[in-house]
Amino acid sequence: MTTHRRRSAAVAAVAAGLLALPVAAGAGPAAAYARDMTAYARDAAPPAPAPAATVPVPSPTPVSDEFPRLSPAVARQLDDAIRKVMTEAKVPGVIVALSAPGKGEYVRAFGVADKATGAPMTPGLNMRIGSETKTFTVTALLQLVDDGKVGLDDPIGKYVAGVPNGDRITLRQLAEMRSGLFNYSEDEDFFKALTSDPRRPFTPQELLAYSFKHPVLFEPGAKFYYDNTNLILLGLVVEKVSGIPLADYINREVVKPAGLKHTLFPTGAEFPEPHAQGYTDQTATGKTANSTDWNPSWGWAAGAMISDLTDLRSWAKTLATGTLLTPATQAERLKVIDALPGAGYGLGIFNIHGWIGHNGSLPGYQSLTVYLPQAQATLVVLLNTDIAYQGSEPSTLFGRAITEIVTPEHVFTLPAQPVTGH
Repeated sequence: MTTHRRRSAAVAAVAAGLLALPVAAGAGPAAAYARDMTAYARDAAPPAPAPAATVPVPSPTPVSDEFPRLSPAVARQLDDAIRKVMTEAKVPGVIVALSAPGKGEYVRAFGVADKATGAPMTPGLNMRIGSETKTFTVTALLQLVDDGKVGLDDPIGKYVAGVPNGDRITLRQLAEMRSGLFNYSEDEDFFKALTSDPRRPFTPQELLAYSFKHPVLFEPGAKFYYDNTNLILLGLVVEKVSGIPLADYINREVVKPAGLKHTLFPTGAEFPEPHAQGYTDQTATGKTANSTDWNPSWGWAAGAMISDLTDLRSWAKTLATGTLLTPATQAERLKVIDALPGAGYGLGIFNIHGWIGHNGSLPGYQSLTVYLPQAQATLVVLLNTDIAYQGSEPSTLFGRAITEIVTPEHVFTLPAQPVTGH
């Protein structure tokens, strides 16, 4: 991996999110970088992207647009496809859950959770989820909208002082990644600070300072540009309006009402057992390192959270159907704008060929949690590396391989995007 990619990844790492998403709060050495789903796009209509890396998978049995029964034969196809991606992309371990009402379920763990001991990956492990954190932060914001305490078209300057264009950038534009603010995780000094001491804590104010020293990139609302800075600002809005720390608000008002038992917004580097070890090349040298105990505070509202397979299977439906919000507010969340080819982005949420949700990436971990409303189908993928394969996020490769088999009319795929900012 080149220094340029490491820097942007670090940025994205925060991504802690869907695309390579620089897809997503996640963050890694940094960046976990927005490797989230939307990872590196600055424009609503970017130039033709390089083709995404393709990992050959067995030809799926033809199926109709209807979600298939997850029979032993389909399970074997899925096993083969997942193992193929693991081999090609050199993924240590992955956990997958796929289900739909009346169709059965597929839950598997492959590979190792710890390369040093050979301990196997198991479905019950806690994992860092990077930019999937964005879905929780935006849900918190939308709850405050429902309570009449904030308005989506309020300017961010009403709540946070010193934001460039703060009198014109709205909360809606922050949530839909169209603010024009510089992504702090792409800043050179941020990358150096993070990779020189990945266990150090960052404050939201420090993160914003890395962004605000740069000029704005475009006028508010003019383009789509996946940007962790936006979520840091929304996290500060939730704190100011609620009067309590963001972690407390999300844990109390989002996680608990959603019935999630193993999901938390950490205040430091804590990581409940049992958990997988994470492996990243988002380092100062580019060499692979164990990032399990790195401090995710650099991702904060954009990528710091932890969850497990069971909780994310539940969260996929809660997020996509809006059970924590009023129908009107959920409708606002799901109004997507063009982001990447084949991908739309709403308020902190993706729609990829019909699959609704987010991905996440930060050093050592990637995740994908999506829901297909037509079939009421849920797909969750958790893995313990963020190292890209031929320019594609491993989580995207798994999502594509799985959906090519079960929903060929709705294939989850995110195009590889050039790294931006450096």
